[in-house]
Amino acid sequence: MQRSLEQRMAIKFCVKLAKSAAETIPILKKAFGVDCLSDRQIFRWHKAFAEGREDVNDEKRAGSTSSSDDNVERVRDLLNTDHRLSVRLISETLDITKLSKGLNP
Repeated sequence: MQRSLEQRMAIKFCVKLAKSAAETIPILKKAFGVDCLSDRQIFRWHKAFAEGREDVNDEKRAGSTSSSDDNVERVRDLLNTDHRLSVRLISETLDITKLSKGLNP
């Protein structure tokens, strides 16, 4: 997390220096090596800063209620009855979306 925050600051700095996203990528790759953000993420952040974004912190995401402790326990109990259940059947039985964390097919 801290590493990506540092990279977002570096991207913001490059934008202030009028570096293009294409020029920013090799700079970040040299500085951060294997921990570097993907090219796509660098382009996304570069565009945001170029359009006037000032905050380097990631935006808050809405939490998923599907991965609550209660739902995890419900899935565990259901799987204890039959460990061969499909994700679709678990989803339908417990009325939880399949795309919830921990239930991806």
